[in-house]
Amino acid sequence: MSILHRIAESQRAQVARRRRERPLRELKAAIDPGLAPRGGFARALRRAPEGSVHFICEIKRASPTAGVLREPFDAEALARAYAASGASAISVVTEERFFLGTRESLRRVRQAVGQPVLMKDFVIDSYQIVEALALGADAILLIASLLNPSDLKRFIDQTGEFGLECLVEVHDEAELESALGSGAPVVGVNNRDLVNFQVDLATTERLSRLMPADRVLVSESGIRTRDDVLRLEQSPVDAVLIGETLMRAESPAAALGRLMGN
Repeated sequence: MSILHRIAESQRAQVARRRRERPLRELKAAIDPGLAPRGGFARALRRAPEGSVHFICEIKRASPTAGVLREPFDAEALARAYAASGASAISVVTEERFFLGTRESLRRVRQAVGQPVLMKDFVIDSYQIVEALALGADAILLIASLLNPSDLKRFIDQTGEFGLECLVEVHDEAELESALGSGAPVVGVNNRDLVNFQVDLATTERLSRLMPADRVLVSESGIRTRDDVLRLEQSPVDAVLIGETLMRAESPAAALGRLMGN
């Protein structure tokens, strides 16, 4: 079983527990209108003709392959630093067991910055979409390899009904076809193979040739240097999502500046 599917199995147990502790009706009743989705996630990422790529800057404390990435860890301070340094959106990893994330960190980040905030988790149940809404997310991650095409479309439609946007993550041609067929407006290409963990930016370059011009394309994973960013700018990539490189930097804001060419 791949690490991705081990995480998904863990998520099923965790979501079942949270459903018992807080039934869906109670969760919906507790939603704060002041944390309603603000919109503009896809718009913030759309690259202008001849313009530079946009940056989604990620906040994550750990990963299952690299262990703890940053300690001490202050999600709100990181979000403010990213926002001040030119991030177009902020991604917050909320998965608890493998990434040591917390849902509360998402709420704090949402209240700290004006940029769209993406809840990055492993969504396998519609309950998690309502959780994202209650926490103040503006968008959520959906991973095509975890969802059959009908569930993927159902989740995309449900996010739209709530005013949330989504980033649909793919790794190969079949997953891209599923994402596009489900109506995903923003598609993220994960350059990391989650079976063998090899990273290759050519994955984005290959799949970008199959992307319709009316969709937003994000490249994820393995983007470590300014040269990597410049390489991806040669493809029709609208934005890059960068996490580990920033989390490991002594100054994430300065590291972001270098990636932007500042």
